[in-house]
Amino acid sequence: MRKTYRLATYMTLCFLIICFSNACQFARVVRYNFADINDHKIFPAQVLHPSVQPFYFHETKTPRHPKVIADGLNDSTDFPTHLKQNDTVAFIISYRDTLHFEEYYLGHRRADVVPSFSIAKSVTSILVGIAWDQGLIESINNSVTKYVPELTNSAFDDITLLHLLQNTSGIKFDENYINPFGQAASFYYGNNLRSQLKKLTTQHPPEYEFKYSSGSSQLLGLVLERVLKDQTLTEYLQEVIWTPVGMEYEGSWSTDWGAPPLEKTFCCLNATAIDYAKIGRLYSHSGKWENQQIVSKSWVNESTKIDSSHGSDKEYQYQWWTIPGSNAFMATGLLGQYIYIDPALDLIIVRLGRSEGGVKDWPLFFQQIADYYKNYE
Repeated sequence: MRKTYRLATYMTLCFLIICFSNACQFARVVRYNFADINDHKIFPAQVLHPSVQPFYFHETKTPRHPKVIADGLNDSTDFPTHLKQNDTVAFIISYRDTLHFEEYYLGHRRADVVPSFSIAKSVTSILVGIAWDQGLIESINNSVTKYVPELTNSAFDDITLLHLLQNTSGIKFDENYINPFGQAASFYYGNNLRSQLKKLTTQHPPEYEFKYSSGSSQLLGLVLERVLKDQTLTEYLQEVIWTPVGMEYEGSWSTDWGAPPLEKTFCCLNATAIDYAKIGRLYSHSGKWENQQIVSKSWVNESTKIDSSHGSDKEYQYQWWTIPGSNAFMATGLLGQYIYIDPALDLIIVRLGRSEGGVKDWPLFFQQIADYYKNYE
């Protein structure tokens, strides 16, 4: 009896030591629980260096507080107070390259880095577009197995890069962020993304239906790694976007613990609110930055048009969220991270938060700000 007790105690102790070491996925889930805006501090990362010639938006001498009516906000509610009360840490409105509103809350400052979560999917789409522009990717209608041959002779032979971009790949992926043993946790907290990608399976043929899938986004990251060869995704991002658009602050891209590490392209690009706004400006200007075409206009148009053909969703195109009935589109992330872009107005809104707060529909909130600017003089 005593020996059995000692053995059980010993095994329990060993289990706890193993699980609560930094090498254990389950330990990370237990320790860090749910996603948090400080998560960029807990993962290894590749650094993005600020540009030696930062771009600065124009600034108005009199900040605007648009009057909008959404989720309880009305003319009697103070605009900044509403943002603060709803877990917002940064809010920016740029109209025609001029900052009409830029404020930070809950202890955050302009230079503070905030994880993008799934906004990284939209940035990954930009990189795919640039790689396509440069001929590194011949066609998005190519099979994923052309770039990831270890998936050959499987259902992945019929999955194209277009299917991955539109989330019509048929890949089986569980987006449950609570299950510590689920796929989402394995991708987010696990050690090796390449090994996780090899475990992906399909549940139906491509173009059968739209299903949001972080697995598809991460597979796009692996494709990019293969075509870039001797350059990491972060180095490529630095070269083709970060430096040319004049990012003001240091950022980073969280990776797994692999050797070599792989960037988490389904999430985990980390930057400041003002630098996220430059991603918005790039797409508001159809991929052009000053006199340089960073990503082709045709790619921007294809990425953000409303299209429900071939199983795709009319509210999602090439890793961007579209808004039917509007010219606007968005990059979105967990906890209420948003880059809202209305090219017709040249309006960019960035909202970063600790959570969605009590606002049920931030896109509606942004659209009502856009309505304000339609009549702005």
